[in-house]
Amino acid sequence: MPDKVSHHYSNYQVLFVSLWLTLMVLVVKLWLGWTTHSLSVLAGSLHTLIDCVSTFLSLVVLTAKSKLGWQNVWSHGKQEMAGLLIVMSFLGFSGFSLMIMAAHSLELSDQGSVLLTVQAVQILAAIIVVMFALVIFKRHRSHMLASPVLRFNAQLTLRDLWLTIVVFLALSGVHWGYIWLDPVLTILLVLIGGGSVWQLINWQLPFMVEQVAIAPEVLVQIAKQVEGVSHCYRANARGLVGRYVFVELHLGVHPEFMGVARIISQRIEGMIRTRYGPVKVSICINSDLSEGVLLKSSPMDPLYPQDWQ
Repeated sequence: MPDKVSHHYSNYQVLFVSLWLTLMVLVVKLWLGWTTHSLSVLAGSLHTLIDCVSTFLSLVVLTAKSKLGWQNVWSHGKQEMAGLLIVMSFLGFSGFSLMIMAAHSLELSDQGSVLLTVQAVQILAAIIVVMFALVIFKRHRSHMLASPVLRFNAQLTLRDLWLTIVVFLALSGVHWGYIWLDPVLTILLVLIGGGSVWQLINWQLPFMVEQVAIAPEVLVQIAKQVEGVSHCYRANARGLVGRYVFVELHLGVHPEFMGVARIISQRIEGMIRTRYGPVKVSICINSDLSEGVLLKSSPMDPLYPQDWQ
């Protein structure tokens, strides 16, 4: 148990530090884009914002660990959904506005207004160094903690790092007279940002949604295949198949099989895991009107291996 708590706390610490560093990078990028009038720097800051949102959602899931259990899988409420919609709307509006300004800038390419200074270039280079160190730190900790969440977060930061390097090279081209690089790169960054947002939604949103993972009738059919099970009067499965699933079963068995209740539970659990992947199973076995025997499984390689109770 201490190891699980330690892993959970380590994940939380890494994500918390990452969130604040990414927010710092975001603020500096926005300030740099505003002072230099560079649309590509502002477009690049949208990717940093996406990274911030992903890190924040991961922190929310980890913080809600106490809500994960046999009774329910934590799901988003009105506040979380409203916040996500606001962020997505802001990203969409900002991206659309940047594309319009970039198109207008292309028409007036001979009147480029990007104001590059030595200090701005140095600051952007310092941002690249900070992001590179953050990527190494996240990837190292994700391997040590075997955390897919940190690995996914590191991938987003790595993508943001490469795009920031491209922006740096584009600004160098602008300095040498290729003014069209800034608006063209802005349009490309906005389009790439749309793909990043879609990837973020596909990865993070299922973790925040309570949904039926396995049909109850399928669970009942699996349970009745095991010898000794007379009926299954309650079957629930919540989560996401292939990542994590909480299964709860209430079974009735013949009295003569109560002595092998644990073996029955293990067989049912094995059948479910073989068919659906990582699961956490709670099985309550009753004999007629007698008090039930509650049996719980030990998980195998779930999304958050250190967070299962």
